[in-house]
Amino acid sequence: MAPVRSRRRGALGWAALAVGLLLVALVGGTLVYGGYAQRAALDPESAGSDGARAVVRVLEQQGVRVIVARDRPAAERALADGEATLAMRDAPMLSDDALRDLTDRARDVVLLEPRTRALDVLLNGSGLGGFADDEAVAADCSLPAAANAGSARVGELMTPGEGVTSCFPVDGEFGLLTVETTGRTITALDALATLTNATLPRDGNAALALAVLGQSDTLVWYLPSPADADRAADVPTLSELTPPWVTPGILLLIVAALIAAIWRGRRFGPLVRERLPVTVRANETTEGRARLYAVARDAPHALDELRRATRGRLERLLGLSARSDPGRIADAVAARLGADRARVHGILIDDQPRTDRDLVAAADRLRDLEASVRAAVRTEGTTR
Repeated sequence: MAPVRSRRRGALGWAALAVGLLLVALVGGTLVYGGYAQRAALDPESAGSDGARAVVRVLEQQGVRVIVARDRPAAERALADGEATLAMRDAPMLSDDALRDLTDRARDVVLLEPRTRALDVLLNGSGLGGFADDEAVAADCSLPAAANAGSARVGELMTPGEGVTSCFPVDGEFGLLTVETTGRTITALDALATLTNATLPRDGNAALALAVLGQSDTLVWYLPSPADADRAADVPTLSELTPPWVTPGILLLIVAALIAAIWRGRRFGPLVRERLPVTVRANETTEGRARLYAVARDAPHALDELRRATRGRLERLLGLSARSDPGRIADAVAARLGADRARVHGILIDDQPRTDRDLVAAADRLRDLEASVRAAVRTEGTTR
């Protein structure tokens, strides 16, 4: 009976392994498919924070017909009458000639995510610059669409080419470029900072979006597809560059490795009951680390840990982006409290304790600073 039980346990073990691998494959496939099924950023049918459904709905309420083209042939069909505005993300798969051919079919063109090549080809040698801070920038130009908006969040900046009108200047670079040629306009702006569902309500972003995208009765929103590439300009794939025997050889090695793993794998035996490790409470771990710092007399290291935790909480209180620079957090705290910038920098970054008494005093200052920020944020929220 013992050999029968052993074989039965072995069979059950292999069955459990097969079921586990099948579950892992199903879960992995679901995650991969779900990742591809999600709408990309600036998708006009996406309600996510990076989507653009909000601006499409507003345009439709203003009488603009929005056509979503998810490949190049669909975009060309929608632009057949030559009276529509074309809005498009960067299309690296299109050659320069294909890019010119597609944009020539539209009355007006809006580059939503311009890259250097598209700017060079379509806007007379313009190029990319740096990035603007997350704050409103004045239009400072006579272009009606920008002037009516007044100010906007512009994100990525650009440098204009010859004959290109530029708006929203930041340190010699600009957030919007436009050029008029043969009776039509080509405009470029960072739509991720201006047109998404999350950024549209800020400052004059909505007015700028409606003015730029609503230039005609029909808007064709083109989302480039990898299938739109010009086949003649395709770079050879890895499979095309390798000899024909490489792929079968790799598959044979994989099969051999699996057979070797099964051959040398350990047999499944009965489960062995073991005592679990002792569970240690979080506060005991914290106290243990504190004692280690105290024994080592490492007050600066202990204060750095306190500062790191305090800055993380201040980040969330002030609505700053994750992993912000400590200096930027300190500047934001000083601006919110109206406090001396150098003193706030000293509390959050610069001051170094020499004794345990200095460490306790620094910890008290961190606690008081955080409490002041919480009170200021709470008071501001109540006032609003």
